[in-house]
Amino acid sequence: MPAFTTRVELHKASDDDYDVLHEAMENNGFSRFITGGDDVMYHLPTAEYNYVGDKTKNDVLDLAKAAATRTDKKFAVLVTESDGRVWVGLMKA
Repeated sequence: MPAFTTRVELHKASDDDYDVLHEAMENNGFSRFITGGDDVMYHLPTAEYNYVGDKTKNDVLDLAKAAATRTDKKFAVLVTESDGRVWVGLMKA
């Protein structure tokens, strides 16, 4: 099943705006965690989200845009489909 990393940046936003975003992203199927090959969950960097599901990049973009729109802020979204991910320094959940 495809996995996507999605970055959402809200322009001129407060912490409260990001709280709205986090909840809306979660409601649209995104997670702020990633699971490693060791089956341990890790926190993603701020305003990055994980989506795993049977969607296209454009579908995931539409879901993220819908969530970001709920903040009433201007925003930028980047969606990357994963062919495997590696990381260092992420905190265990």
